[in-house]
Amino acid sequence: MSFVSEIDSSYLQTLLQRLLAIPSPTGHTDAVVHAVSEELTALAIPHEFTLRGAIRATLPGQKKIADRSIVGHLDTLGAMVKGIKKNGRLRVVPIGTWSARFAEGARVTVVTETERRIRGTLLPLKASGHVYGDAIDRQKCSWDHLELRLDERVHNQKETSELGIDVGNVVMIDTCAEFLDNGFINARHLDDKAGVAAILAAAKAIQSSSFKGNLPVECHLLFTISEEVGAGASDILYGDVSELVSVDNGTIAPGQNTSDYGVTLVMQDASGPFDWHLTRKLIQLCQEHNILFSRDIFTHYRTDAASAIEAGNDIRAALICFALDSSHGYERTHIDSLLALSHLLFEYIKSPPLFHKETNCSGLREMFIPEEVRG
Repeated sequence: MSFVSEIDSSYLQTLLQRLLAIPSPTGHTDAVVHAVSEELTALAIPHEFTLRGAIRATLPGQKKIADRSIVGHLDTLGAMVKGIKKNGRLRVVPIGTWSARFAEGARVTVVTETERRIRGTLLPLKASGHVYGDAIDRQKCSWDHLELRLDERVHNQKETSELGIDVGNVVMIDTCAEFLDNGFINARHLDDKAGVAAILAAAKAIQSSSFKGNLPVECHLLFTISEEVGAGASDILYGDVSELVSVDNGTIAPGQNTSDYGVTLVMQDASGPFDWHLTRKLIQLCQEHNILFSRDIFTHYRTDAASAIEAGNDIRAALICFALDSSHGYERTHIDSLLALSHLLFEYIKSPPLFHKETNCSGLREMFIPEEVRG
C-alpha cells in the first residue's frame, strides 16, 4: 500500500515505541504529557498546558475564526490499590473500563506515595493448577477475584504496608510492546497512543511542507488526559473551534466493518450520530487521495468528542480510527492503518474550511450551511 511521502513511517513507529514505554494510566499522566510537549517543541509547534495538565497545540492558519481541532488522548487503562489483604497481597480495582479477563497474568508496577516502584503480577485467586485442579477454570472472572502478588518478601499486611504501599496507589500495566517486520504491532495501550503518534506524524508532515504557518484555517492539536474515565475533551477546547475530529481506535470484531489496514470513519457511537457534513468531507478526502477506508458504527463506545459536546460546546464532531483488534485487551494494529490515518489527518489539516464563510452572526445562513446545499 502506498502513502504520500510526507508521512514518515519510521518517525511514527519510533514515536509510538517511545510513548508505549511511558506508563500513563488516567490520573498519572505527567510523564507522557512532558514527552509529547518535548516532541511538539522539536517540531516547532507552539503549545500550552491546561490547569489539569492536558495539552493545547496550534498550527497557525490564515483564518483564526471557526478553527478546527484534532484530539487524541494520552491516558490509558490501569488499576488502583483498593486494600492490603491478610496474606500481604493487594486488592485492586480498574482505572477505566476493562475486563479482569485481560488483567489476569499482567505484569505491573505499583507506584507508592514516595514514587517508589514495586513490581508484581495480577493473578486470579486460584492460580495454581497443582493445587486447585479444574477449579481454576470454574472460578469467576471479575476484579473481585483477582489479587496483586508483589515481588517482595511480604506475607502479611504489616510487611506490605512497610513498603509504603497504601490504598489509592496507582498500578501501571506493562505494555509488552512488539513491533514485527511484517507491520503488525502488538501492545497494551495502543488505544490511544497509536492515535497520538499518527497525529504527530501528520503534524510533522505539515511542518515540513509549504503549508507550515500558512494553513487555510488554524488547527489545534489537543491531547487529553482523562478520556478513559469519560471526562476527555470536556474542558480543553478553544471557544472559536467549529470542527472537532476525534482520533481513536476502530474495533475489529465479527459484525463490525472496521478496516484492518486502512482508516475507519465512524458514523455513530453510543453518544449518537456524528456530524454528517464533517464526516462526508473526511470520506471525500479519502476518495480524492486514494486512502483505504471503511465506515462503521460502534454501539458500546464513546470518545473525546462525546465529552466535548456534552460539556456544551457548539461544534461539529467526527470520529476517525485506526484498526484495533482486542480493544482494551491484548491489542493489535498494523502500520498501514496508522499511516492511512496519518495521511487523512495530513490532508484534512491542509484542506479548505468546511464552510464557505466564517465572518459574524450577520451571516448565519452562509456561516453554518455548506455551500453545496444552499438554495
